[in-house]
Amino acid sequence: MKNLGQMMKQAQEMQARMAELQAKLAQTEMTGSSGGGMVRVTMNGKGELRGVKIDPALLNPDEVEVLEDLIVAAANDAKAKVETHVADKMRELTGGLSLPPGLKLPF
Repeated sequence: MKNLGQMMKQAQEMQARMAELQAKLAQTEMTGSSGGGMVRVTMNGKGELRGVKIDPALLNPDEVEVLEDLIVAAANDAKAKVETHVADKMRELTGGLSLPPGLKLPF
């Protein structure tokens, strides 16, 4: 039974560290960009969109589709950075322990 008690204690410690990590991720911000930095999108570590910056030179009514594409590209860049950051932090938290396929944390 001592082994089970130790496992429960470790699980509780991991849960506490996970909660702490999630709080830190909510405060972390990553910025993705496109168009040579003319469009920048900022997301927090939970993948929530926090801001969009657009260079005024892109505000041409005849080129709306270009601007839309640049926003999507910047958002995807920010999302990729967030996912990489979260994966790195999870690896640190779990000590490199591999999670089962399809299991993603902390989302």
